[in-house]
Amino acid sequence: MFIASPDTAGSKFVDLDVPVGAWIALLGVILVMLAIDLYWHREAHAPSPREALTESAVWVLCGLAFAGVIAIMFGADAFGEYISGYLIEKSLSIDNVFVWSMLFATMSIPVKYQHRVLFWGIFGALTLRAVFIVLGSTLISSFWWLLVVFGIFLIYTGAKIIRHRADEGREEATRGLGLLRRVMPVSDKIDGQKFFTTLNGKRAATPLLAAFVVIEITDVVFAVDSVPAILAVSNEWYLVFASNAFAILGLRAMYFLLANAKERFHYLSHALGGILIFVGMKMSISHWYHMNTYLSLSIIVIMIVAAIVFSVQYSKRLVS
Repeated sequence: MFIASPDTAGSKFVDLDVPVGAWIALLGVILVMLAIDLYWHREAHAPSPREALTESAVWVLCGLAFAGVIAIMFGADAFGEYISGYLIEKSLSIDNVFVWSMLFATMSIPVKYQHRVLFWGIFGALTLRAVFIVLGSTLISSFWWLLVVFGIFLIYTGAKIIRHRADEGREEATRGLGLLRRVMPVSDKIDGQKFFTTLNGKRAATPLLAAFVVIEITDVVFAVDSVPAILAVSNEWYLVFASNAFAILGLRAMYFLLANAKERFHYLSHALGGILIFVGMKMSISHWYHMNTYLSLSIIVIMIVAAIVFSVQYSKRLVS
C-alpha cells in the first residue's frame, strides 16, 4: 500500500510513492524525539547558553540525518526539496522565536517554565501544520490558479516582515487571553509547571496555559505564511511534513539560544522577508516555469548567510 500526494497541474516537483511504513517510521521517530525531550526537561530550569547551543546542534543534526535518509530512499531531487523546505521553515521560525520572546516578557513567564509551554506549543504546531499541508496541497491540485494567489500573498507578507513592527505579537497576546477568559477564570499566579490551578475554589487556568493559548494562536498566523512557502518548493506531502517537523522540533532549543539576540541580527528580518518574496515569486510563476530546486536552495542559503554576515558587521560598527 502506498500514499502519494496529489499532482499539481504544471508541476515538475518530485512525485513519490511513499510506503505506509515510511509514514509510520517518520511519526514514530518524531514521537520518540518528543518523549526524550520531555524527559530531559522534566525538571523546570533555565537552560544555559551552552545547553541551548548543544541541543540546537543535536536537533539540526537530526534534521540533516533525515535528509540523508530521504536521499537514500527517494533520490537527489527529493533530497533537494526536503532541504529547501527545511531551510525555509527553519529561517521563518526565527521570526517565531523573537515573537515568543516578546510574548513571554509581556506575560511575565519565568524562563525556567517556558520550555514546558513551548513543548506543548510545538506538539500542537505539528498537528496544525499537517492539516495546513494537506489542505493547501489539495486545494492547489484542484485549483492551479491558487499558486498565483498564494504567491502574491507571500510577496505581501515578505514586504510586511521587512518592515517588522517592534510590538509584533502583542495583539495576539491580548486576543489569546481574552479568548481563554471567556472559557474559564485565569489566575495571575504561577503554580509551578501546572497549566491548571484552583482560584477561589474553582478550576482556573494558570499563566502557563494562557501563554500556551497565545503561542498556538501565533502559530496559526505563522503557519499561514510558512506552509505556502514550503509548498512553493515541494508538493509531496511526505517531504513537506518531514521538513516542517524536523525544523519545528528544534525551535525550543533555538528559542533559548536566540531569544535575546535580536539586536545582534539586525538584517535577519530583511532576509526572511526576502526569502518569502522570492518563494512567492517562484510560486506565482510555477504553473508555467519551474525553477531548478538546487538553484532555489542556493538563493535561499545566500540570503541567510548574507544577513548573518552583514548583521555581524553592523553589530561591530555599533560597538566601535
